[in-house]
Formats: sequence, C-alpha cells, structure tokens
Amino acid sequence: MLQSTDENFLESARQLFRYYKKLGEGAIAQLKDEQVLAQPDPSSNSIALIVHHLSGNMLSRWTDVLTSDGEKPWRNREAEFEEAYSDKKTMMEAWEKGWKCLLDSLDQLKPADLPTVIYIRNEGQTVLEAIQRQLAHYPHHVGQILYQAKILKGSDFKTLSIPKGGSTDFNKDKFSQEKTRKHFTDSIK
Repeated sequence: MLQSTDENFLESARQLFRYYKKLGEGAIAQLKDEQVLAQPDPSSNSIALIVHHLSGNMLSRWTDVLTSDGEKPWRNREAEFEEAYSDKKTMMEAWEKGWKCLLDSLDQLKPADLPTVIYIRNEGQTVLEAIQRQLAHYPHHVGQILYQAKILKGSDFKTLSIPKGGSTDFNKDKFSQEKTRKHFTDSIK
C-alpha cells in the first residue's frame, strides 16, 4: 500500500533518527569513561558534553511538542556545555532519556500534525520544519561524536558504515539484488 507523502516523511524521519542514535551508540560503545570525558582542546566539547547538549535539547524540544514552546524554562543550555557527566554509564542514561523523549513524541505524531505551527523561543515553525531542523542538528552532533571516537581509538576503531576500501564489494552486493523500494536503513541491524 502506498503511503501519503506526509506518512512517508514521518516514517523516514523516525528511521533516520533511529539510525543516527545507533551510529552514536556504536561509536560510544568503543570508548572508555576517560575517553568520553576527554576534550580535544579547552575550547572544544568532550563527547560527554555533546551528549549533555543533545539530551537537553531533545527533552526541551520534544516534551509537549504540540502544546508548549520548545525552549523550556527548566532547560539550562549553558550548563550543557560546562557540566559533563561523571562517567559513561550516567552519560548513557541521559542519552537514552533524550532519545526516548524524541522517539516517543515522533511515534505519537500523525500526518495531520505536520502543518501545525509550534514555537521554539517564540519563533513559529511547522512541525515538519521542526523535524527537519532537528534532522540537521542531531546528526551534526552525532558526527562530532564519531569523529572524536575515531581519533581516540585510532586504527582500533570499528567502522560503523562501509569500511575504507570496501565500496566495490558493497556496491557489487547491492547491485546483485533486485531493485526494490525501501529505506536505506532497513538492512542496518
């Protein structure tokens, strides 16, 4: 059965957010406590600070998304870049809490909600635009996490996508299959 464009957008957004969550977790899983707390330099954020920011943003933006401003009065954005978690376990609890809030909210949205105007810092945007905004924001930070994890692990980093030098084999496998309509994340476990 064909989905409407709005249904397809919501389903694709859900899959993309889950994909980036999985990438972040794959990188973080390879690191020790001290590595998630390491800052590349004093003006840069550690992975723990990036996670603090992501979690804070997700909780603020996606709690009561249709009925309250996305910048909640209880959020302390500045602290997200100053106060790291004491260890990886605590950091991952915050990570899960933020992603759960986002994904649960997305799962509740219906196509009819997409043109609804919501506010972030009193600036109106449609729900569709807010989703797109976060689809640009969150993968940006997940990319920072992956980049830092690769630097911290060096040659021991286990790739989370097509390995370097593996494009030919990957493409050969893909082109040996029948053409089909699917989301690129469907085959990622």
